Amino acid sequence: MSATLKRHKILNDPVYGFITIPSELIFSIIDHPYFQRLRRIKQLGLTDYVYPGALHTRFHHAIGAMHLMSITLDNLRHKGIEISEEEYEAGLIAILLHDIGHGPFSHALEFSILQNIPHEALSLLVIQLLNKELNNRLDLAIKIFKGEYERKFFNQLVSSQLDIDRLDYLQRDCFFTGVSEGAIGADRIIKMMDIKDDRLVIEEKGIYSIENFLSARRLMYWQVYLHKTTVSAEKMMISLINRAKYLMQNGQNLVTTDELSYFLKGNFTLNDFETKEDSLKNFLALDDFDIWGGIKLWKNHEDYILKNLSRMFLERNLFKINLRNDEFSNSEIEEEKMKLLQKLQIPEHDLSYFFNHGVLSNHAYLNTEQIFILTKKGNIIDVAIAADLPNIKAMSKIVKKHYICHAKNLTL
Repeated sequence: MSATLKRHKILNDPVYGFITIPSELIFSIIDHPYFQRLRRIKQLGLTDYVYPGALHTRFHHAIGAMHLMSITLDNLRHKGIEISEEEYEAGLIAILLHDIGHGPFSHALEFSILQNIPHEALSLLVIQLLNKELNNRLDLAIKIFKGEYERKFFNQLVSSQLDIDRLDYLQRDCFFTGVSEGAIGADRIIKMMDIKDDRLVIEEKGIYSIENFLSARRLMYWQVYLHKTTVSAEKMMISLINRAKYLMQNGQNLVTTDELSYFLKGNFTLNDFETKEDSLKNFLALDDFDIWGGIKLWKNHEDYILKNLSRMFLERNLFKINLRNDEFSNSEIEEEKMKLLQKLQIPEHDLSYFFNHGVLSNHAYLNTEQIFILTKKGNIIDVAIAADLPNIKAMSKIVKKHYICHAKNLTL
């Protein structure tokens, strides 16, 4: 162990307390610029417009998830599951890097700059890039991340309906937003985990903890992740980035960072990231500050759309949003559009930057990705059947809410 690692092997986390960095390889990953970039990307994007404390970063979350993975693997070892040192370290690395492909503002970026490129695909490309730099020492972590390792429960711990990712972000987001309904009792869930027939299972006495976990996740989606004000701000962000792209691709040279300029000038697919080294390298230099820097620089731009959207963010003058259970009819949508055109006095071809409609969906439990309960008799059954409680069955139903959101006013 190097002297550097000895000096920096402990981190103080507000959710869990002291976290130990367990190996020199993991320390090298955390210390790498690609990982340090996560300090500059907020975990919850624009949610601090609703919950002012939601300023934690993807860096916080990744370190916390690694910590929970270490506790989980220790617990499984205690129950007699053989886990080698190589598997242990690879499991920690897989969860540590599971979100490294996130860009600024996460999902808003996926629908504007990145052309529907999922962050999981970018995460894999970044892990593979790190693997080359670290002399292929991440080979096993990559197998676990991709679900190709023969011991399938490792991948379930990284990505499933009851994975370490969710256990950390629910606790962490609950802590920083102050939404107490998100409390899940992760410690007990981890203690109830076991492996049976190479599958992750929960001991029968932990069934109520799972019920609470699913219920908390559903509540956090409506109260935090899909909060109508957060949705409104995300739609505004997509409009702003799309307008900046339109201007850049039509001859206007906006003042911005080189990395953001690179993405505003072109349209990118996953193939670009896989085949062009510049695309991935520029992405790995992109963070929230590129966007916020642009917003501050564009607030006085001559283009009234870019100027207004930038000022709206700086002044928290967010789109008004109407959320309801029933679908909006075409006539209702057209009526709202005509009202807005009359109020804002803008050309109809610019309306899409200031008007959005769509649907939000939320499900707490998918029957296609089951959580299994290990009964006292040694049987493995789906939690929805094992619980024999109507609310878990109800949580497998997809709930939809429909919305219309639009600007309240403009400065022309």
